[in-house]
Amino acid sequence: MAAELHVELVAADRSVWSGEATLVVARTTSGDIGVMPGHQPLLGVLESGPVTIRTSEGTTVVAAVHGGFLSFADDKLSLLAEIAELADEIDVQRAERALERAKSDTDSAAERRADVRIRAVAVR
Repeated sequence: MAAELHVELVAADRSVWSGEATLVVARTTSGDIGVMPGHQPLLGVLESGPVTIRTSEGTTVVAAVHGGFLSFADDKLSLLAEIAELADEIDVQRAERALERAKSDTDSAAERRADVRIRAVAVR
């Protein structure tokens, strides 16, 4: 069996995904980071962006994450997000409408959230 890390992706309102993975890629304030089993311990601030999880079964899980923190030690990765949703849960047409509305209202935060949701679906 390949080396694994245990991943918990949690939003403020729910547990989004939990399981074993071989690689997780997330965007932090320091840039994109890939975490694999055996990575040195770290603590980081999550930026809005897609999080990609390569599961131990060989599938890929993608989530749109909007802010939060990540912590890794002893092959356990915790992603604690303000807002997070799996790409499979995202209604693309709704996200596109929200993006257009945010652009016309010049709401940069809403525009960023809608854009991340659309990119998460595209990565999937």
